[in-house]
Amino acid sequence: MNPATRINGLYALTPDWLDSAKLLNAVRAALEGGARMVQYRNKCADAKLRKYQAAALFSLSREFDAMLIVNDDIELALSINADGVHIGAEDASLAQARSLLGTSRIIGVSCYNSLSRAQELQAQGADYVAFGSFFNSSIKPDAVAAPLSLLSEAKTKLHVPVVAIGGITLTNAPALINAGADAVAVISSLFDGKDVRDTAHAFGKLFDQTLINSNPTASTS
Repeated sequence: MNPATRINGLYALTPDWLDSAKLLNAVRAALEGGARMVQYRNKCADAKLRKYQAAALFSLSREFDAMLIVNDDIELALSINADGVHIGAEDASLAQARSLLGTSRIIGVSCYNSLSRAQELQAQGADYVAFGSFFNSSIKPDAVAAPLSLLSEAKTKLHVPVVAIGGITLTNAPALINAGADAVAVISSLFDGKDVRDTAHAFGKLFDQTLINSNPTASTS
């Protein structure tokens, strides 16, 4: 089974923390709360620290049968045996990534607000696509805006999992889930809160509730 079929629910994206102990404790809490997919993303750390943190997160992910995806850095992903990479428009091409990573690892792609880009990259072998920013983001305040309708349209034209990103909170996530997002990628509202474990659990329950609402018999079967 393609591991990308497991992409659903909360997709935890790590914050730019240099304190490795703080980072690992927070990600452990997110995994304890139910996250089963983590993306290592640190734009502030040097190469040595990034490798240390990524390797430690890979070991941690295995404790929870979770997947670890590395943002942008194919060489780093290979060096720690990560489950895959996520690439944007300015990173390595999908063909380059696939040639280095092989067919067994996941490659996710940022598609911003472009369904045509998503369709093209799906045809080239992308394992999942990410759209956004759907809401104002403190991480990327200048990110291109994506309309909610894009998710609904994407679900009718794509067969790979669809991830929503950008300013997502427990309050606005239901609209994305109801529109068709298979997963929501979250940084600030997950890791900046007082209780990462409880927040992760709450995000998971949003997906459970959507499943029940779309299939009322699920709550009684």
